[in-house]
Amino acid sequence: MSKQVIVYSADGCVECTYVKQMLEDEGVPFEVRDIMANKEYREEVEKFGFMGIPVTVVGEKAVKGFTPELKGLIEEVKS
Repeated sequence: MSKQVIVYSADGCVECTYVKQMLEDEGVPFEVRDIMANKEYREEVEKFGFMGIPVTVVGEKAVKGFTPELKGLIEEVKS
């Protein structure tokens, strides 16, 4: 498991909590980047083409929200 996982998040974001819990349940280490605490993190999210959170990033792939695509991204990381 060499791919870094980044979750762009913010305090009080319920979907963000779901994403982080899913990653923890799957045993996938991840870095949390709070977009409210750091303007650069907000800009990084926008570069992926999103205006909201959560955004989960692995390499050049990004998934917005707590969606079925997230499961596929997690499986890719674990393989």
